[in-house]
Amino acid sequence: MTEWDFERDRLLKSNAGALARTALTNVLREYPHHESHWHVEGVPILSPRLSHPCFYGSFDWHSCVEMFWVLVRLLRRHAELVPAEEIRGLLGEHLTVEALAGEVAFFAPEAQRNTQRPYGWSALLELTFETATWDDPDAACWSAGLHELSAVFVNRYLDWLPQATYPIRYGVHDNGAFGLSRALPYAGYLADHGDPRLRGLITETAWRWFGSDRDYPGSWEPSGADFLSPALAEAELMSRLMPAAEFTDWLGRFLPGIAGRRPATLFTPVTVTDTSDGQLAHLHGLNLHRAWCWHRIADALPGNDDRIPAILEATHAHTHASLAQTTGGAYMVEHFLAYYALLLLG
Repeated sequence: MTEWDFERDRLLKSNAGALARTALTNVLREYPHHESHWHVEGVPILSPRLSHPCFYGSFDWHSCVEMFWVLVRLLRRHAELVPAEEIRGLLGEHLTVEALAGEVAFFAPEAQRNTQRPYGWSALLELTFETATWDDPDAACWSAGLHELSAVFVNRYLDWLPQATYPIRYGVHDNGAFGLSRALPYAGYLADHGDPRLRGLITETAWRWFGSDRDYPGSWEPSGADFLSPALAEAELMSRLMPAAEFTDWLGRFLPGIAGRRPATLFTPVTVTDTSDGQLAHLHGLNLHRAWCWHRIADALPGNDDRIPAILEATHAHTHASLAQTTGGAYMVEHFLAYYALLLLG
């Protein structure tokens, strides 16, 4: 284990309880709430709890799904560090077939075909993967309803990706690389169970969008409300799809200055001036997303690669720039940041 691995383990142990408590609180907090709707004549816009019998909390739908992933992940992998029985009870009350059928009813109509694309879609597939691959009786029950909802989003991906001629490189919800990366594990699960369509389409799309990229203008990052790094999200995705030697060469073409810590903007944590501002608060997410991507990229490189010291320095710096903001602060940070902290730590 590297020095960073030991530190990561220490940070997980010292933060897991607070992350769990934050997620337990958030998933039950219906207001304040943000949601974009197609408003169709004669169809009322319902309250969050009526529209989303399961995922009504945590400010917005995708963040609520992410908080459920935090709870499942902590319960599955680190039960000794969190209030396990309380988490298990809450999951059992919410991840029911009936409640998730209500979510299917919301998202299935054609009018909702673009809603939550791709960020929320992939968050739900990620949650489903976590339950579907856990040998636990309760998880099997939770997974039953999640599979039905996931099927809606799998079909949406299958319809959308062949038509998506160009990648979406924003540092917010529409980012294509991050969406594909989070959907890939569930796509692999489906392939292992006889349906390889989504995994094949994700792989083909990623190569079509990103395979020939080189000299990426990382110095243009960040934009003012980013919570994702477009450059590093792309590199992280491609690290999943390429053999190690091939990824090593691709990364050298894509970001050729890494060993020299260039571009400096990707190695320098961003500054957040107002955590109560919902857009500026995104930047704390960016710090943790960068840390996770750098960590993933380092793991994908050969151990003697001369870029790794710079990458691990950036991982450490970005982690400590925002990890302390994950809990106990403004709701504009707290409603989503625990997900990025756990994505990084474990």
